[in-house]
Amino acid sequence: MSTNGQNGDGLIQLSAKDFKTDQEVRWCPGCGDYAILAAVQSFMPELAIPRERIVFISGIGCAARFPYYMQTYGMHSIHGRAPAIATGLSTSRPDLSVWVVTGDGDALSIGGNHLIHALRRNVNITILLFNNQVYGLTKGQYSPTSPVGQRTGSTPMGSIDHPFNPLSVALGAEATFVARSIDTDRKHLTEVLRAAAGHKGAAFVEVYQNCNVYNDGAFDFVREDKENRIRLEHGKPIRFGAEDEKGVRLRVDGSAEVVDVAEVGEDALLVHDAHADEPSIAFALSRLTRDTVGAAPIGVFRDVARPVYDELLQEQIEAATEKSGPGELEALLHSGDTWTIS
Repeated sequence: MSTNGQNGDGLIQLSAKDFKTDQEVRWCPGCGDYAILAAVQSFMPELAIPRERIVFISGIGCAARFPYYMQTYGMHSIHGRAPAIATGLSTSRPDLSVWVVTGDGDALSIGGNHLIHALRRNVNITILLFNNQVYGLTKGQYSPTSPVGQRTGSTPMGSIDHPFNPLSVALGAEATFVARSIDTDRKHLTEVLRAAAGHKGAAFVEVYQNCNVYNDGAFDFVREDKENRIRLEHGKPIRFGAEDEKGVRLRVDGSAEVVDVAEVGEDALLVHDAHADEPSIAFALSRLTRDTVGAAPIGVFRDVARPVYDELLQEQIEAATEKSGPGELEALLHSGDTWTIS
């Protein structure tokens, strides 16, 4: 660390090394979590926030070990409950930068309700969901994002569950910031982290993360084949492919489809608008998947402004205090109807 004297404000200029702990990183060799950890540690100095004002909260799962490896405050919490705990912390300590690290099993199974309510309330937290389409920590059972037919220890004949699409879930909950990136694309992941950190309110980022032990190669169609990455860039026509020969346009029914640019012309393509008030087009983009078009969109799907839960709550507290003065616990306990039990 070194003191930044350029503006004389005494701020500490941190580096990626300052966010690395002395804990042994204990993920399976080759796990995609290593790449995500390195990207986050390298990005954190950009926040220009002291480490004691940054908090990482996790639930249960492989991704949940994240707080151990970040030289910030952190908490390895309860299965699926990280968004609820983060909500309490964010509303009570608005001076903190609160991050949630979770997995597809942790967030979308037992933690499903906590996730959607944190998003709909627009709590000022950043949620990173590592999606590997499997339960890695508990030895490879199928998860809420596992595709139909996936064979695992708990589905030896193939999963018959229809999977969640994490982005569609977040957009359905009207999250104000929704994005997706890939574990091995450090440059793109950093861009997405930068946008998420700058968002005021709940930010949801899905990261395609490879589990090389129990579900190896699940996302190779975009990790290895870059031409299958549908890059979303605000204000630009959506094009992709080895030579940008493919594009995305809207059908009459509002759904999105992949087209040949040479056949339809660039003017027919959808121009991405991440700031559109309505989430319907972003939702249509989230439905473009490997199963439907053989490719997947990455980038910021939605980034809109809406009143933040933390600030609305603080306004109510201030209004109540101004009207009635500071509350007294004894008066509260003896207010309203009371009973004496003998």
